[in-house]
Amino acid sequence: MFRHHLLLIYRNFKRYKSSFLINLMGLTAGLCCALLIYLWVMDELRMDRFHAHTDQLYQVMENEKTASGINTRDATAGLLGEALAKDMPEVEGAVTTSPNFWLAESKVKTGNDPGIKAGGKFVGKDFLKLFSYPLVAGNTSEALEGKNNIVISESLAKKLFHTTDVVGKEMVWNNSEIKGDNHVLISGVFKDISANSSEHFDFLVTLDVLFKGGTYLKWQNLGPNTFLLLKKGTDPREFAAKIEDFMAKKGHPYRRLFIRPAADAYLYGRYENGVVAGGRIDYVKLFSLIAIFILVIACINFMNLSTAKASRRMKEVGIKKVMGASRKSLIFQYLSESILLTVLALFLALLCVELFLPQFNSITGKSLSLHFDLKMTVVLLGIVLFTGLFSGSYPALYLSGFNPAAALKGKLGATMAELWTRKGLVVFQFTLSVILIVSVFVIYKQIEFVQTRNPGYQKDNVMYFETEGRLQDNVGSFLSEVRKIPGVIKAGGMDRTFLGDQSGTTGTFKWEGMDPKEVIKFQKGRIGVDMVEALGMEMALGRSFSDKFGADSSKVLVNEAAIKMMKLKDPIGKTFGIWGEDFQIIGVIKDFNYESMHQEVKPLFFKYAEKDLTRVMIKIKGGSEKETIVGIQDFYKKFNPGYTLNYRFLDQDFQEQYVAETRVAVLSRYFSALAMVISCLGLFGLATFTAERRLKEIGIRKVLGASEASIIMILSKDFTKPVIAAILIALPISYIMTKYWLNTFAYRIELQLWYFVAAGVLALLISWITVAVQAIKAATVNPIQCIKAD
Repeated sequence: MFRHHLLLIYRNFKRYKSSFLINLMGLTAGLCCALLIYLWVMDELRMDRFHAHTDQLYQVMENEKTASGINTRDATAGLLGEALAKDMPEVEGAVTTSPNFWLAESKVKTGNDPGIKAGGKFVGKDFLKLFSYPLVAGNTSEALEGKNNIVISESLAKKLFHTTDVVGKEMVWNNSEIKGDNHVLISGVFKDISANSSEHFDFLVTLDVLFKGGTYLKWQNLGPNTFLLLKKGTDPREFAAKIEDFMAKKGHPYRRLFIRPAADAYLYGRYENGVVAGGRIDYVKLFSLIAIFILVIACINFMNLSTAKASRRMKEVGIKKVMGASRKSLIFQYLSESILLTVLALFLALLCVELFLPQFNSITGKSLSLHFDLKMTVVLLGIVLFTGLFSGSYPALYLSGFNPAAALKGKLGATMAELWTRKGLVVFQFTLSVILIVSVFVIYKQIEFVQTRNPGYQKDNVMYFETEGRLQDNVGSFLSEVRKIPGVIKAGGMDRTFLGDQSGTTGTFKWEGMDPKEVIKFQKGRIGVDMVEALGMEMALGRSFSDKFGADSSKVLVNEAAIKMMKLKDPIGKTFGIWGEDFQIIGVIKDFNYESMHQEVKPLFFKYAEKDLTRVMIKIKGGSEKETIVGIQDFYKKFNPGYTLNYRFLDQDFQEQYVAETRVAVLSRYFSALAMVISCLGLFGLATFTAERRLKEIGIRKVLGASEASIIMILSKDFTKPVIAAILIALPISYIMTKYWLNTFAYRIELQLWYFVAAGVLALLISWITVAVQAIKAATVNPIQCIKAD
């Protein structure tokens, strides 16, 4: 029996080649898209979940109620981890680490070699006990015990020593955070970090190196990240409730603690009003939905084409029923047909995935690959069964339900239910396609907006690099000489990063008219002279730091957001108290986006810093970049012998803030185009069968004098109505979806009517072109041949 079914399936595929190829192409494209998205989604969901204690690892977070609302942060007090481990019996282990931006790239070397650049991280001594970074050399429990110990990666060990047998050997590292050369002993070598980690570093050094001055060992100071290993059986909710008021006991009642799974930081990074509101998980959900959309569209093609050609299979069904075939066996036959087609499409889809995977990896920034393990096999089997059963269910039930007598006489006409079902499926297809097209328009315009909107500073032709070596203690004299190099417009220095979250503080502030009950948070930074000018920031009031007015060490600059929050009138010359010291406001900088445009500009102040500047920024004259950079490099070699100038440009950092959105825009473009192509494949097939079914009608109309244009209009009209209906349904849905996505940006475009009109018109034009191909072909056939057609 099964062999008989296979033979019938083969004959049907051979007999209806056009519908077979259309279905095969549609299902192949849909499955290829679904598999690519599946690989990407699974990679995203696996991020940071490779640690042995993942289910017990939690990060301590803070919610702080301020004048502008609840501020959520991962920065905590440096003393918090040790205190929680001591006071809370549920804590099995605790570790404090530095946030990523604290430790920029360092120069590492051995002996007298020139050294190389490597990224590092400050961590507590128990870091390797909580997190699974296996050592290939050294002892996990002792590797980070000493202040002079360093743990390095396999790759770094091979670069420096050409071997991983390096425990006990000496190396030197230098960083802008820690002055001078640090001579350390290698106490361990860890395996290279897997691609499933959101963090990548080349070496680990103990936090004691940074905390030796005690700067962050105060309850009022923020900065480090705190991670806890909770004992098995601990209820995270109960523990979170228990530590919520922990900071109140330390004199900070407005800072309320909570915990989140450490692995959730990658996917759930966005908080609103103290509650998690999304993050990268939004894109995981979005693309999962797109994969389902495209697969459903491909399945609908199969349903529509199978039911459209039902008239050709009426006699087959009638004869089988007369010969005693049950409806159950017929359903099995037609479902087998759809499943077999799906299996064929899957093989082709796997070939396409292998072909397109390198390009897909390039777009997504990942290293995905196909691995046919048990899990993947189960997933593929599930996709085949879902797609095959879903696409074949309606045709199987429809075809097997024919009345045998009517089927043999060929008197089965298309019922209203059949026509409405078919049109409904077309509507559903194009609804999904139009939603994707609108989404592409909106995402593209928003990305264009954030990339072209004036951020409040000039990011072009601004190069920067970290201070190291002799430059660390002589930034002022270095900048004085650099300004003389032809092509250098301005040069300045600042502490740490410019883009990203500036170091925030809710310390003790004081100004005229301040409400002492309010908790105020400021972002803070330290800059030198010419820094404002180098970045092309505009002053709303007053002046910036300058050597022309004597010492500015007791002066501050604030932004417009700070003035608005402080409610100060005529702020220039007013006193601004910070941590018990009085500073004078000498200038108000126009608001600039130092964070991405997902965030509103927050109140910020800049203190003057003549020393301890960790980053140099240089504005270069446009058109002279090459010559100017060569001049800067030559001077750098003379000024800082033994060190190589490693620089970046600020506009690179700006673009990197929107990497996720840019990738979403590119992928959405491809997927929406694919969805439209698959939809049009189905429409093309339906138009073909409709034209064939109405050949006699077309011949009679032409004999009676109908023009080819009028026949094309008649054939196209039946498909125009469902497409228009799909557009009308899709537009309000797409408005709600795109509005939700845009709300994740503090600075965003306004949704314009033309986005939706353009998407609808585009879908309509594509459908018209698709149908017109077959309509024109049918309209130009000789009317005699039409009338003679069976």
